[in-house]
Amino acid sequence: MVRTPLTPEERERGERLGQLLREARGGRSMAEVAAEAGVSAETLRKIETGRAPTPAFFTIAALARVLGLSMDELALWCAPVGV
Repeated sequence: MVRTPLTPEERERGERLGQLLREARGGRSMAEVAAEAGVSAETLRKIETGRAPTPAFFTIAALARVLGLSMDELALWCAPVGV
């Protein structure tokens, strides 16, 4: 299966998501947050660094729950600039 290249907007949205998750994680370790959310630390690392700019919905929902973020906050933070 060939994956369609990401648009610059999708890359930017992924970077904003990663920044929000890093900030929400604060001093907690990546391994601790990932384990509590039921994802691998490598998955969280890729999301936080923008290398996985389009993660699965349930991955983000689990991380949001662990980090005390609402899905509304995530949607607003990751909305395209100017919207």
